[in-house]
Amino acid sequence: MIYVTSDTHGDADRFRAPAVRRLRRGDTLVVLGDFGFVWDGSKAEKKQLKKLSRRRYKLLFIDGSHENFALLAQYPEVDFAGGRAQQLGKNLYRLQRGGLYTIEGKTLLVLGGGESLDRESREEGVTWWPEELPAAEELARCDAALDACGGRVDFILTHDAPARLLGFLKLDKDSVLYEENALELYLDGLMKRAQYRLWCFGRYHLDQPVGTTVCAVYKKVIPLWKAEKKRRGAK
Repeated sequence: MIYVTSDTHGDADRFRAPAVRRLRRGDTLVVLGDFGFVWDGSKAEKKQLKKLSRRRYKLLFIDGSHENFALLAQYPEVDFAGGRAQQLGKNLYRLQRGGLYTIEGKTLLVLGGGESLDRESREEGVTWWPEELPAAEELARCDAALDACGGRVDFILTHDAPARLLGFLKLDKDSVLYEENALELYLDGLMKRAQYRLWCFGRYHLDQPVGTTVCAVYKKVIPLWKAEKKRRGAK
């Protein structure tokens, strides 16, 4: 089974939660951005990464807006599940932006990245990196991946959400999170072009369905096809 959660922000306790501890060998857990365990390169952090990489299930993540992209860049890229990914340890991988993967016979289109709207209070290269938003070639890769499968995938996994969904997330309308950015507008276009069973995204620290085929994810650990059935009202 493939599960998703989001925004772990380097909090090891998230992986001690009962829902995570129940995952079995052969399962896959995908963190939908702001993984946070590659941040300062300290010995303690490397020790924690080593522990995570030895889990009995595969642990995958897409990047969010709060990652140390300079440290992430040093990890090797390998073939993984029909696409390319960076391997951080035995069972720990960072998925490529715009990558298309086949896991347990299901196709997953993924696109990490997000905008730090508080970057003016952050220090570039220390707590904020320009690479947080996808580059043009990464968006082109996403388009090509979607075209390669005829515009149809099983699941789309992103950190940010399409702009059209912001009004449904119960955000404060005066909040900067309510303002559209270039990535969210791109995701709008992706939503129009793609056919998918379920789209899950993180970023907004919410666990809530948005319509019947989209789900905001935060602390819950959601099995993808059960979540899909629930969204569609199936029994």
